[in-house]
Amino acid sequence: QLRLVESGGSLVQSGGALRLSCAVSGIPLGNYAMAWFRQAPGKEREPIASISRGAGTLEYADSVKGRFTISRSNVENTVWLQMNNLKPEDTGVYFCAARFEETYFRASLTDAYVHWGQGTQVTVSS
Repeated sequence: QLRLVESGGSLVQSGGALRLSCAVSGIPLGNYAMAWFRQAPGKEREPIASISRGAGTLEYADSVKGRFTISRSNVENTVWLQMNNLKPEDTGVYFCAARFEETYFRASLTDAYVHWGQGTQVTVSS
């Protein structure tokens, strides 16, 4: 059974950094495009980063471009989100998501992701 488990969320000061992890089990990760979403208090969940099966295609929301980096290891069955220069507006619950993808180089923030983790809380204080 497919399972996504996020970790690494914490309270951090503005300007700080965090690295989120998403441990994947139950599937061959190499067949799945992956993404990170976040949901700020009182707002809808939004996509912020996506990565193709072989990590050849990356896409970022404008709000995190240049500060966040998504990466993956299909051997370790893990996806990461390195977050630098954090801002208070980055506060929210961060979710890992997966979708089966036939095209090796395809991944998009606008795709429909089917499988979700439970989320990890990131709080950035000013």
